[in-house]
Amino acid sequence: MAKEKKEFVCSACGFSQAKWGGQCGSCREWNTLEERVVESKSAAATPTTPRKSLGRGSKPVRLKDVKSSKQSRILVTDQEFNRVMGGGIVRDSITIITAPPGAGKSTLLLMIAEQLGSSGLTVYYASGEESVDQIKERSNRVAPNIAENVWIQSETNMNAIEDSLNDVDPDILIIDSIQSMYVNELPARAGSPTQVDECVNRLIGIAKNPERKRAIFIVGQMTKKDELAGNRSMEHAVDTVLYLEGERTQQIRYVYAEKNRFGETGEVALYSMEQAGMIPITNPSEFFMTKRKSPVPGSALTVTREGTRNIVVEVESLTESSMYGFPIRVSEGINKQNLQIMTAIVERSGVRLSDKDVYVKFVAGMKPKETSVNLGIAMSIVSSVHKMGIPTDTVFIGEVGLTGEIKNVPYLETRIKELDRLGFHTVYIPKGNLREPIPTKNLKVMEVGTLNEAISSVFSAKAVTPF
Repeated sequence: MAKEKKEFVCSACGFSQAKWGGQCGSCREWNTLEERVVESKSAAATPTTPRKSLGRGSKPVRLKDVKSSKQSRILVTDQEFNRVMGGGIVRDSITIITAPPGAGKSTLLLMIAEQLGSSGLTVYYASGEESVDQIKERSNRVAPNIAENVWIQSETNMNAIEDSLNDVDPDILIIDSIQSMYVNELPARAGSPTQVDECVNRLIGIAKNPERKRAIFIVGQMTKKDELAGNRSMEHAVDTVLYLEGERTQQIRYVYAEKNRFGETGEVALYSMEQAGMIPITNPSEFFMTKRKSPVPGSALTVTREGTRNIVVEVESLTESSMYGFPIRVSEGINKQNLQIMTAIVERSGVRLSDKDVYVKFVAGMKPKETSVNLGIAMSIVSSVHKMGIPTDTVFIGEVGLTGEIKNVPYLETRIKELDRLGFHTVYIPKGNLREPIPTKNLKVMEVGTLNEAISSVFSAKAVTPF
């Protein structure tokens, strides 16, 4: 009889090693090694690939002969979700959605299930974390008019789920969550890298079956570092990876496409978390700025590009005399290092900040990921220092260099057109960024080469006080 062999697998990255240690030898994480029994070669082989009945026997065809049509996409009434998916759900795709606990993953998928069921598609929702009664309670709140062709099951056994597919024959399959699933053929516990990989492989086989294509959504748990739990092979295997972000104490939720084989990576959908569920935000620019009749010091507007969408956002600044020898810098929506750089550039432009505490935040928890908002940040700080408000119909677009120069930004033409459509009066942009003038109805385009030029234009030369 062959001696039983063991190995230790890291639950964070999937790396295996022969001996146990407190720290993984690959990703250097602590207390992530799990013991696993390795069967000898003489032992009976266990299946670790998708079953043949799930469809892997297709023959090669010429790529030019493959017909593509818009019918391969499934559209829901939620246009935000259609957007982040790249124009709808691909019928034979597999998508992972991950988020911190309580962010709204299950709520969003249940609402999508209702919309898909109402369109005549059969939906099968397998939950390994909630009972059918708990799912029904949520359904009463967020999807009260659920269709008859939406099926639910509380199950963690992938073998049983595969059997249920034969009974229900769904068009859409939802797995909540993949870390709670396991197959009978593997001795490892549910959530281990081997179980997760095998379950994902089987789901891919189900989705890609040429005889019966299905779209599959998988809920993935998130680690303390706000990353998708498990090894990276799962992310490589699926078609789309969505990240749902948003603080529990805040109303807004963002769904980012971290990976999308059928759409643009970086696309974003915006939702408002309410009692009735996650409500799509159709006009985000109004959501991210405060409506005022008159300007207030410390507020400035800028434009950030989220995916293919241009969003007008408000940045607020507060400057106060420092009570200590070292002034503090506090920010929300931008990292502290970027704020420190911006305050240094503003001070170099003639606005004294060395004796002032600076607080900066974006409205509604927005977290812009591009540098085109830096000019807006700088102007909001200057506005707060001089206690002079900026007109509410004025917008600033541009990256601010360490020299105080305003750098070019991408997609400037589309940003200007969006501002003109929304009825803004003035926009400050980097000098020379436009290849040719853009005809606008109401918008006046002001080109500035340096931060000093922008400050002088908005606040007059008297506002700039060299030291």
